[in-house]
Amino acid sequence: MPETRVEVPEMVMLEILSKLPVKSLTRFRCVCKPWCSSFQTPHFITKHQQNNLHNNNLNLLLKRCQGNTHDDIYYLSQLSTEKSQNFSVQHNIHLPFFEDCWYAPVVSGPCNGLLCLHDADKVALWNPSTREFKTLPQSTVQRPPLVDSTSFGCVGIGFDSQSGDYKVVRFVTNYFEENEDEGLMGDWNHQVELYSLKSDSWKEISVPGVQPYGSPLFNNYVNGFYYWQAIGDSDYLILSFDMVNEKFSTLPLPEFGGSLAKYYLELLDFNGLLVAIVYPREGTDKSFDLWVMNGSWTKQFRIDSLHGVERPLGFWKNGELFLESSDHELVLFDPSTRELKSLGIHAYQETMQIIAYVESLVPINGRSEREELIIRRPAGDASN
Repeated sequence: MPETRVEVPEMVMLEILSKLPVKSLTRFRCVCKPWCSSFQTPHFITKHQQNNLHNNNLNLLLKRCQGNTHDDIYYLSQLSTEKSQNFSVQHNIHLPFFEDCWYAPVVSGPCNGLLCLHDADKVALWNPSTREFKTLPQSTVQRPPLVDSTSFGCVGIGFDSQSGDYKVVRFVTNYFEENEDEGLMGDWNHQVELYSLKSDSWKEISVPGVQPYGSPLFNNYVNGFYYWQAIGDSDYLILSFDMVNEKFSTLPLPEFGGSLAKYYLELLDFNGLLVAIVYPREGTDKSFDLWVMNGSWTKQFRIDSLHGVERPLGFWKNGELFLESSDHELVLFDPSTRELKSLGIHAYQETMQIIAYVESLVPINGRSEREELIIRRPAGDASN
């Protein structure tokens, strides 16, 4: 009896394929040329990302310094996503582009699976799922005359949903040398520049009336806006940047009943909403308040009296929270059982940063990790 061949409709096949991890899709590109083309269409890329978001398919990176001082080498590690494996280190990742940088590098994002890496004047985009890396061009924005030196400060990444463009905003400070002979005092001014992935270029935009500060501990990109803590003429507030209209605006801090001299306040994306975590600066018996911005600030919940922890590092699935312990170990807190689980991963004090990102096929018109000489070294238990 002859075999019956069943033809699966192309749309059904692509729907099935959109549920697979990037690693599998990368292999399948070599199997069928039409599939290779389909994987690069905006529709498939969006569908793949939506499936990952719906199923909460997250990957984990850990940035840390494992030496004995703040000045030792920082590096990134790919972690397992299995709780039963204690989120063990799978690979340590070496990024040559940032090897001479001080904190090698600051990580902003993710935004649709993309990370923005930056240190001083160096900026890069990275898709750790497709292993594509793009060094951004040097800015062509004109500096004011007589500038003595320039420094680069806060950076944010985001997606313009109207134009389908990915953008990077960066704050610049220009310093003017003091000249006693001409009666000129040392002074400075600010500029803001915006990078477009579509045009692969920078442009200057208007400077806001407040100045952002600090490096984000969490992902500060939320639904088309990037957020920073900022200082105005006489108060602290939140600065936001709209990726579509390219305008800044400000929000008040939550009225948590304390001062920033005694409490840390960290901003983050939590289930698509802007959230602030507030916790005391002193002591190792700490409580954490979660405030949610939904038209106004409301206190969502409180985690009471966790002993032996220093600071939060990020949420995981089912409301679990990664923390850094007083012994500078990565731990996981389960709010349903109040269990603190030690994960056996250590770092120098306050150098850990957790980056949870959804797998993405978003192209960045860059080069492969191999071409950039980026090395992923398998890690044994000793590297934890």
